Amino acid sequence: MFKEFKEFISRGNVMDLAVGVIIGAAFTSIVNSLVNNLINPLLGIFIGKIDLSSLVFKVGGATFKYGLFLNAVINFLIISFIVFLMMKGLNKLMPKPAPKPAEPKATPEELYLKEIVELLKEERQ
Repeated sequence: MFKEFKEFISRGNVMDLAVGVIIGAAFTSIVNSLVNNLINPLLGIFIGKIDLSSLVFKVGGATFKYGLFLNAVINFLIISFIVFLMMKGLNKLMPKPAPKPAEPKATPEELYLKEIVELLKEERQ
């Protein structure tokens, strides 16, 4: 079992995934800071206070804090949009891969030569 685990963990894809998760976690803190410290205050200027955390309703003994959920949804949408804009900008900066050259089409002479070779092979058999 240990040998199988060692083979699994040493695959390139697993290591790439681990690096991606670590960088993603670090990137999340940067994006959260961007949203909380720059984007939300900017939106607050135009829309007013965005904090909906005080919105609740009670049913029996249970308290449902739907305002916190709405805050999380708003933050998710803002973060998603910021990441979309950042990736769009990065894609413009990254060089696009060169298109694969098309295979050259056979000239009529080459096609005729192939037919002749095939006919000669058939006659020998």
